[in-house]
Amino acid sequence: MHGLIRGHWQLLALTALLFALWQTPVVLPLKILIVFLHELSHAAALLLTGGTVESLTIVPQEGGAVIGRGGSRFITLSAGYLGSLLIGAALLIVAVRTHLDRVVFAGLGALILAATGLYVRDGFALGFGLITGAGMVASAKYLPRDLNDLFLRVIGLASMIYVPYDIFDDTIRRSFLQSDARMLAEEFGGSTLLWGGSWLAISLIVIGLSLRYGLGADSNFRPDQKHDQRT
Repeated sequence: MHGLIRGHWQLLALTALLFALWQTPVVLPLKILIVFLHELSHAAALLLTGGTVESLTIVPQEGGAVIGRGGSRFITLSAGYLGSLLIGAALLIVAVRTHLDRVVFAGLGALILAATGLYVRDGFALGFGLITGAGMVASAKYLPRDLNDLFLRVIGLASMIYVPYDIFDDTIRRSFLQSDARMLAEEFGGSTLLWGGSWLAISLIVIGLSLRYGLGADSNFRPDQKHDQRT
């Protein structure tokens, strides 16, 4: 236990801070970003299965929607929660294990800008996507590497906290909501609780595997371990 704390005390402290601020406005932009990634995962699944995306939107109340045609309905509906979780886990591992902080953060910002320009039409989502995407690209270009590393860690951890909670809240605790799981149940059978419970179990497995095998014995950030270069 002592070795675990010593090797990962920074991530443990960040996690504790996120939990402490979770119900405050400070974390709201992070939650909305994860919702954007959720909808972006729906859009990506739709495109990858041969469909077309007509629009993507998010709202300040931590909701969103993708409207499209064609593609695999099953894969598209399943991709939202799990896709955003995989993105978050990947960002955390990249920050901890590689020197690619700037490259990945800039790439994420460019992806958000591209999706916003192609698919977003309403005011709030358009403003959020443009400001967030441009901010990420600017951060990667102008801010120190250690700040970009920190941003990736925070987004990754927030996603790994938010996604399983959101699955539980939307599909199990309030199974009457018109969630992805309910639409999947209506179109393919089963129940909202079945699909929500399955996604929750998968999300916890993904988080466990990411933490066990992705972080190594020591995830603490040390400036002398990474070269401050714009790779």
